[in-house]
Amino acid sequence: MQLKLRAPGGACSAGCGVLPKHSSSRVGRLAAAAAPQVVRAQSGNGAAAAEAESSANGGGASSSGRSRVAPRPILAPPSWESTVRTAPQLFPRGGHQSAPNRLRVFSGTSNTALSQEVACYLGLELGTMKIKRFADGEIYVQVGESIRGCDVFLIQPTTPPVNDNMMELLIMIDACKRASARSITAVLPYFGYARADRKTQGREAIAAKLSANIITEAGADRVLAMDLHSGQCVGYFDIPVDHVYGDSVILDYLSSKRISSGDLVVVSPDVGGVARARAFAKKLNDAPLAIVDKRRSAHNVSEVMNLIGDVRGKVAVLVDDMIDTAGTITNAAKVLHAEGAREVYACATHAVFSPPAVERLSSGIFQEVIVANTIPVPPEHQFPELTVLSVANLLGEAIWRVYNATSVAAIRE
Repeated sequence: MQLKLRAPGGACSAGCGVLPKHSSSRVGRLAAAAAPQVVRAQSGNGAAAAEAESSANGGGASSSGRSRVAPRPILAPPSWESTVRTAPQLFPRGGHQSAPNRLRVFSGTSNTALSQEVACYLGLELGTMKIKRFADGEIYVQVGESIRGCDVFLIQPTTPPVNDNMMELLIMIDACKRASARSITAVLPYFGYARADRKTQGREAIAAKLSANIITEAGADRVLAMDLHSGQCVGYFDIPVDHVYGDSVILDYLSSKRISSGDLVVVSPDVGGVARARAFAKKLNDAPLAIVDKRRSAHNVSEVMNLIGDVRGKVAVLVDDMIDTAGTITNAAKVLHAEGAREVYACATHAVFSPPAVERLSSGIFQEVIVANTIPVPPEHQFPELTVLSVANLLGEAIWRVYNATSVAAIRE
């Protein structure tokens, strides 16, 4: 009886060893160790198998005098010893793709014209969002495209009717949150309820703080606002707030009128707006400042007491954050004319224009009324002295800087 030993890898064609029957198990193991060894390597051409052959005769020296070669790992290429090993690449060399643009801009129904201008500045199309109202006044919102993992900016000033537009903003935020947006920024060119920012009498509500809480709880991650009524409104939000100022647009327009700096005086219509007027005057070559001392007997009712500063023979520029019923700014203009001002300009960011604002502003007391388009001005509220400036580029630049995590405050520098 004979026992055949077959080398690994199916090397029978190269020869098989034959042992006699009387060989003990120890002798059999020695003979197997001395037999030619072949390590299978899937190189595809059989050359790797030939390289792996070695003989154990003579303490590791082959019959032809070649030194023994260490076996190579299975599945390794023939040149595996000298190969530089690197981590696997997810993309082919030179085939990396640029990161997709995840910036999305949507508009509510309160100021679609401004939103469209902002989107044009950013080089984007406004996102698709279905907004409708049921017969009972309820609001329905549906995002019309995928925003999963996107940075969403919702442009919705809470203009009149304030409550409807505020509720629409909240439902828009909720819809984007449920659509798995990565971040949601509420862009508020005009923030309603901002004037209710403190308690002046007992048992009053602070509606500005309440509105900030509602926007935060709805799911907004950040707020981008323009010309808040007071700086303390920023602190009412428990999320980051980027506050931009529209006075730069008005300043550029006034500079184009080339009014002599010696003839110009900036006027604050009340004591609360002194800081705003001072900053405005500093940017007009440090123009002089005047203050109108106002006493308010009721909401939307004001009475001018006196004027602090000299305006005789000068061009007076009244600066405020908004014009609502125009009572404050109109009474201030009357006092300025009585004190000898040559011309009076009214400048404000937000044109609320509640009745009877248009009648007061168009009475001929103002040389020009300059406002921004944070609130849309319908045709019935327009008059010859009115000039509406666009802040779309300013808002678009702020949105781009927020999206790219760069400084928003640098816009004013």
